[in-house]
Amino acid sequence: MAPDFLPPDLRVPSRQEVAGVMMRWLQPLVIDYDVRTCPECGAYRDWIIFCMRDDSIWLRCRAGHETKEPGLDAVWFNRHSGPVDRFHPTLEEGLRHLGH
Repeated sequence: MAPDFLPPDLRVPSRQEVAGVMMRWLQPLVIDYDVRTCPECGAYRDWIIFCMRDDSIWLRCRAGHETKEPGLDAVWFNRHSGPVDRFHPTLEEGLRHLGH
């Protein structure tokens, strides 16, 4: 290792070391000119969007229903998400941090 490389306690996990990343999407989610709705409750806004380690995209509505979204991919997620600002040890802590 190079002598100026960051010490282990200052390194962030790689994408392969975390289960996925998530972001909040407050407005309606439009994919190919269609507004996505939750197949269980009909919600159409205030999503949590997950990009998983395998690059699949999942949507979670405010009621907690989750569905895979084949119309989106990791490239879309990376283009629309901001920088990672925090890592959470559990899904529940991440959801709480995002207001769900």
